[in-house]
Amino acid sequence: MKKCKGFLSMLLVLLLVFMVSGCGQDAGSKGASSGAKDNGDGKLRIGLSVSDLTLERWQHDRDFFVAKAKELGADVLVQSANGDEAKQVSQIQNMISQDIDALVIIAINSDALTTVVDQAKSEGIPVLAYDRLVNGTEIDAYVSFDNVRVGEMQAEYLVEKVPTGKYFLMGGSPTDNNAKMFREGQMNIIQPLVDKGDIEIVGDQWAKGWDANEALKIMENALTANKNDIDAVVASNDSTAGGAIQALTAQSLAGKVAISGQDADLAGVQRIAEGIQTMTVYKPIKAIAEKSAEVAVQLAKGEKPAADSTVNNGKLDVPFIKLDPIKVGKENIVDTVIKDGFHSYDDVYKNVPESERPARP
Repeated sequence: MKKCKGFLSMLLVLLLVFMVSGCGQDAGSKGASSGAKDNGDGKLRIGLSVSDLTLERWQHDRDFFVAKAKELGADVLVQSANGDEAKQVSQIQNMISQDIDALVIIAINSDALTTVVDQAKSEGIPVLAYDRLVNGTEIDAYVSFDNVRVGEMQAEYLVEKVPTGKYFLMGGSPTDNNAKMFREGQMNIIQPLVDKGDIEIVGDQWAKGWDANEALKIMENALTANKNDIDAVVASNDSTAGGAIQALTAQSLAGKVAISGQDADLAGVQRIAEGIQTMTVYKPIKAIAEKSAEVAVQLAKGEKPAADSTVNNGKLDVPFIKLDPIKVGKENIVDTVIKDGFHSYDDVYKNVPESERPARP
C-alpha cells in the first residue's frame, strides 16, 4: 500500500512539473520583449510579404533578403500578392498564423494595412516596412531610400538636359506612399522653373499599380492632346518609363523626348545605353535588402535597430533607416550598376553595336 501511495505521489509531482514547464514555454513565446520564439529548430522565422514578384525589381530584393537572413540564422517565408491588395492582407494574416518572429512588408497600398498590422502587433510580432511606408498603424521600423531625394534626382537630370519646354508628369501608383514622395521631390526642382515661366506642365497622370500598359495609354492620350509637342516626361520608375517610351516610339519620338526612370531595371538601363531613355535612379538593391534583413533579425530578437531619423506615418514617428540613391545616365552605367554587379556588361549593351560601347570595366 505504501509503495502504491509513493508511486501515485511521484506521478502527481511529474504531472505538476509538466504543467508548469508547459505554461512557462507558452509565456515565453509572447511578444518581442520576451525574445525570439522557439520554432522547433532554433532558427528565427521571418515573414516577407512582397507587393509584386512579377516586377524585376522585387525579385532582386527577395533574393538578397533571403540570402542575408539565412546568413544571420533566419528562415524566410516569402509570399507575393502580385499587385492584389486583398490578397496581400490575406497572405499577411496567413503568415501571422504561422508563428513568425518578425513581419516584413513591401506594401501595395500604404494605407490599406492598418488592421492586419494591428493584428500582428497584438500577437507580439514586430513589423518592418520595407521601402514603402505603412501608414496609420504602429510599425517598428522603416528601411528605405531617401525617396524625396529620388524625385529630386529625376527632375534635376531632366532639367539639366531640357532647361525649358513642355513637361509631362507620369506618376506612379496613387496608392503607393513612395509615389507621392517622388512627386514631392520632383516638384521641389520643377516648380520654381514653372513659376519663372521656363517650364510648362502639360499633363499630370498617375499609373495605377505602376503598370507599363497603363503608362502606355496615358502617354498616347497625352501625345494626342498635345499634338506630340512634349519635351520631357518625368516618369517615376522604369516600368512606367517603358510604357511611355512605347507610345513615343510609335510617334518616332523615342530618344528625342527626355524621360526619367527609377530602379535601374535591366530593360531601363538597356534603353539608356541605346539612347531612348535619359536616366534612371539606381537604388542599390543589395544594400536595402541586406539592411532590411539585418533589421528584421534584430526586431525578431527583441532588439532596437539604430535609425538615422524618424518619419511620421500618421500614427507615430517611425524609426527610419535611410539609404542613399544614385543617378544613372549613359555616362556612368559602367561605374554604377555594372561595377556593383547588379547587371552584366554584356546584358546592358547587347543591343548596342560594339563600336559604340564603352570600355569594359
